[in-house]
Amino acid sequence: MRKLNFEVLTLFPGLIEGPLNESILKRGREKGLLNVTVRNIRDYTGDKHRTADDSPYGGGAGMVLKPEPIFRAFEALKAEHPGEELLSILLSPQGRIFDQKRAEGLSGEKRRIVLLCGHYEAIDERVIGSLIDEELSIGDYVLTGGEIAALVVIDAAARLLPGVLGDEESAYRDSFGEGLLDHPHYTRPAEFRGMRVPDVLLGGNHAEIEKWRRREALRATLIKRPDLLETADLMDEDRKILEELKREIRNPNI
Repeated sequence: MRKLNFEVLTLFPGLIEGPLNESILKRGREKGLLNVTVRNIRDYTGDKHRTADDSPYGGGAGMVLKPEPIFRAFEALKAEHPGEELLSILLSPQGRIFDQKRAEGLSGEKRRIVLLCGHYEAIDERVIGSLIDEELSIGDYVLTGGEIAALVVIDAAARLLPGVLGDEESAYRDSFGEGLLDHPHYTRPAEFRGMRVPDVLLGGNHAEIEKWRRREALRATLIKRPDLLETADLMDEDRKILEELKREIRNPNI
């Protein structure tokens, strides 16, 4: 049975712990497929004020996370799990963009994954140079801290574990599962305020339904995220459909 082990180092544990007790993440934990330990960086400080940050050398705005408590946290973690390999990730706007492919890689990770959540202006560079294996960003924007980004990473990886979702195939049918956006979805009623569900979905012909879904996934990707088509796993038939869709989009009256 595959299992994911995450360790989250943060100054604000409450930002992480709430979502872990809801929805899919809660289910994964209850099934023993997902283990997430949240560690407060301040617990590893050495003064009565639990100081985790200080002003930057050289001056400038903002505060910098100190190296001492983070090093101590890593040392405590290794002592608790002797001989276990770690993969340490810093959530940072300077990291590589986190995408579905990286989520798939993390979902199969056997090492204990340590997610370090940045805060304030920056983290002392000695932490990054000595302790961090990889930096990840969830987008080209700046958040108050890395906690939300850490939750994104945990959720995206955990839902790919067999048994976490109710339907084993659903994670790979989602957007980006095959490099494409997802097809449209409908449910009852068949007609709502004059808007009907496509007839093909009501007919019960599963082969035709799959063809329709593939075509509409290609259409959605072509219109909304054409950049994904450059790396998507496309068959010859997909390329023919894309050419048809391009003609339709250029001339909607076809």
